[in-house]
Amino acid sequence: MELSLGSILVTGGGGFVGSHVAEFYALRGHNVIVFDNLSRAKLLNKQWMDSSYNWTYLGKYSSIRRVKGDVRNLNQLEAVMEDVDAVVHTAAQTAVTSSLSDPITDFEVNALGTLNVLEAIRRSKRDISFVGCSTNKVYGSNINSISIVEMNGRYAFAPEYSKGIPEEFPIDHCQHTPYGCSKLAADIYIQDYAQIYGLRAASFRMSCIYGERQIGVEDQGWLVWFTVATILEKPITIYGTGKQVRDVLYVSDLVAAFDSFLRGNGRSGVFNIGGGSEFTLSLIELLEMVEKLTNKKPLVRFSDWRPSDQKVYISDISKAREQLSWKPSIAPSEGVRRLVAWVQENKEFFLKVTG
Repeated sequence: MELSLGSILVTGGGGFVGSHVAEFYALRGHNVIVFDNLSRAKLLNKQWMDSSYNWTYLGKYSSIRRVKGDVRNLNQLEAVMEDVDAVVHTAAQTAVTSSLSDPITDFEVNALGTLNVLEAIRRSKRDISFVGCSTNKVYGSNINSISIVEMNGRYAFAPEYSKGIPEEFPIDHCQHTPYGCSKLAADIYIQDYAQIYGLRAASFRMSCIYGERQIGVEDQGWLVWFTVATILEKPITIYGTGKQVRDVLYVSDLVAAFDSFLRGNGRSGVFNIGGGSEFTLSLIELLEMVEKLTNKKPLVRFSDWRPSDQKVYISDISKAREQLSWKPSIAPSEGVRRLVAWVQENKEFFLKVTG
């Protein structure tokens, strides 16, 4: 049965993914509340970063109400939960490196922030559907226990994991990093609130999401950062060999998955959401693609592997295909072409903010 959606709350709505969610529903006639504290630059310790870019962009929509608030403040969340039919929870601390230098803030934003959103929904006593953004990092270093094959320009999983990592893959007794721990705690709270309190709630364990209006850095948003750095002729550091592979998902495909769950497809629980085995890129392959599209050679330097980096991560998205009647539609060749075009159109902005 398709659920009726009226008003949508998007936490972290001033960010990359959240702004695309907000715009999607505004264009379809819904009332949208965007809830954000605009702290991304501070969380990532990137003072040059413009945290208001997407916040300002959303100002052109009369059906979007922008509320400055913090998911660490339960009272603020309760105040915006009235008359809400669905919540897309995208607010987060998003970088592994930031979690290593400031694990307390990472926990407060990711774990406590998610718990507060869930509790605000529970206290509202409304029938609110919830979907939250988790990450492939919940699987931790166990990913690196899988045999890999080294090929020209990329690594690949051994044949038994050719479809990617399923939701049942072990998450215990492995190195996670503070970021992985905080996101896993949030992931489990989502599952428990669905089980104990009967919330209709899903945790999307996402792989690499990319697209227009993403302000990326090397430790979060690597596809857009490689694109920006190539166009602006800035140095790019690759940690490891550059053959590491991720499945990549264009942002509009992610929003379509959110919408499918919120409209009634699928059951509460966890879903791997990414490009799957069909839409993958290695770092080297992306750089080659960007070079062809821009006619500029990336300025690449190599450094040591980072702690807990996964040489290969590919999502097995079979469950999402079956339950959500969803699959990715934008191939990397098209998605990267769109990303390059957007960065080129906004070159002056990136020159300004990156110095």
